[in-house]
Amino acid sequence: MSAPRVLVLGGKAGILRKAADLGLDVVNIQKPSAFDPAAVAYCTQIHLMDYQDIPAVTALAEALHATSPFSRVLTQTEAAQVVAGHLTTHLGLPGNGDEITRALHDKRALRELLNARGLGPVAVERGTDRSALRDFVRRHGAAVVKPTMGSGSLGVRLIHSAEEADAAWDWLESFGLKDFMVEELLTGTELSVETFSCAGDHTVLAVTGKDTGAGVVELGHVVPARISPEQADTVAEFTCQVLDAVGLVDGTAHTEIMLTGQGPRVIESHARRGGDRINDLVEIACGVDMEQLAYRQALPGFRVPGISGAGCAAAIRFLTAEPGRVVAVEGIEEARSLDGVLDVRIQVEPGDTVRPLHWSEDRCGQILVRAEDSERAEALARRAAGLITIRTVPQGQDAAVDEPLTLGRLLTEVDEVLDPFAAAHAH
Repeated sequence: MSAPRVLVLGGKAGILRKAADLGLDVVNIQKPSAFDPAAVAYCTQIHLMDYQDIPAVTALAEALHATSPFSRVLTQTEAAQVVAGHLTTHLGLPGNGDEITRALHDKRALRELLNARGLGPVAVERGTDRSALRDFVRRHGAAVVKPTMGSGSLGVRLIHSAEEADAAWDWLESFGLKDFMVEELLTGTELSVETFSCAGDHTVLAVTGKDTGAGVVELGHVVPARISPEQADTVAEFTCQVLDAVGLVDGTAHTEIMLTGQGPRVIESHARRGGDRINDLVEIACGVDMEQLAYRQALPGFRVPGISGAGCAAAIRFLTAEPGRVVAVEGIEEARSLDGVLDVRIQVEPGDTVRPLHWSEDRCGQILVRAEDSERAEALARRAAGLITIRTVPQGQDAAVDEPLTLGRLLTEVDEVLDPFAAAHAH
């Protein structure tokens, strides 16, 4: 019997290896800018092209499928989610199709769907002009503005009072964010719920605790979240209702939740496993590799495995630094030497530029730890992070750190577009 043949969009060598190790016949489409030569060992074919080019990727997928049919189209890459849904529908394959992935990708559409179903209603409007933004903040006391599509806190800004509305509008104009939404600001305990679905049946794998400090960029996670069993049950039940409303069929999902005084509310949801190494946290604390699980669903006779905790907790802490040029990184070995520290990764070195903390890509490193429980894991991660100092010095006006920060510039740097279908229509 031949191995199931799957089309995988995006993905680096480490994640493609998990598909190959299961015996899957992997055909990979990857952007040239993201190509990892090590991936060659795990794929029978690799096609280097922009998978967000909808006409081109559709034509290629059609030709490949006609020659040797795929059993599924899979991706664990945020930028490829709606493309995978489009190809799943276009090729008539099982999985999350076009309507499902678009509903999750478009945050305003998701909010309007949930509001219509009465699932944790949140006031929302499409961003139009300065006066409308002022009026929304006056009515709701505080707000958040965000792009209708995207992840990693890209383009998200908090407005705590009506007096801040004008400054927020000026920022929106300077950032080049034209298609945005404005919502009432949710407050409470921020969480994410990691799930796996099979034929529309949802299994909650873990509830993750989050720390964003006073901003929007995530600075730390812990699994399991430090909430009561009753709160965990409430959040889990609510998340499954949300996934039912969207119509999610298969695979991993990552749903960000604010547990407010009025109950759980969705921040956003994605048909993929969570980023920020949440997969590692769940594997350490719960014994489940969500990345592998997503591929295992393509195997004949697949059944959802039983979930049993590993009897410990895991946490990650992200490192930040003052904007400027890095002149020194100190304390790495001291942090690594702490009992329970599993991994320390520094993403900057002397000479690199640190930008202001606007989104996840502006963080400077990470520390992954394991401990007996969530409280100890969080404390250990903070202690280890406190041992590392990333020293910077201010740079001149012509330096990259002082260049105007725009949405277009950031997307160009990561070689992505927020809406590949709009881009296709534009051409």
